[in-house]
Amino acid sequence: MAWVVPLCIVVGVGLVGLLWYVVVYNRFVSLRNHLKESWSDVDVELKRRYDLVPNLVRTAKGYAAHENGVFESITKARAAAVANTGDPSHQSADEQRLVGQLGRLFVVAEAYPELKADQNFLDLQEELSNTEDRIAAARRFFNGNVRELNTLRESFPSSIVAGMAKVEAAGYFEVADHTERANPKI
Repeated sequence: MAWVVPLCIVVGVGLVGLLWYVVVYNRFVSLRNHLKESWSDVDVELKRRYDLVPNLVRTAKGYAAHENGVFESITKARAAAVANTGDPSHQSADEQRLVGQLGRLFVVAEAYPELKADQNFLDLQEELSNTEDRIAAARRFFNGNVRELNTLRESFPSSIVAGMAKVEAAGYFEVADHTERANPKI
């Protein structure tokens, strides 16, 4: 009978350990799902941008037909960004190229006062500006979820569960070139 008390202690400690593992594991599952959801929000806003860009280009083409190089580079950058469904770090590189090309379009627009005054172009610029703000907000939300997952993954003792469950670090959606961190001037 002397072995019953130590056995109960061992079983109790084992159950507490198992319960702790389950709780931490479920937290990782929850964070991964938040991460997927927040990336989906970023993706929706990027799609909105992709839909606006061709309209903006079509409107500008009518005024600046001889600027074909700019329009072609925007079209190529948009196509690359739309085609990229990889991880956020690859997606952000394509987004940087697209934003850079959009900046070139607005430089062209500056050279054409009648384009700058065109109501359709102004409406598209406003929509793009709103979309850029929404992308920035969605990106902040996504990166906040990345931070939370990575912090839990790297913190002790939850790092034990992360190692056992093979939880990978998530990548931030960020701009690598500091000159491109600013929103395009519209």
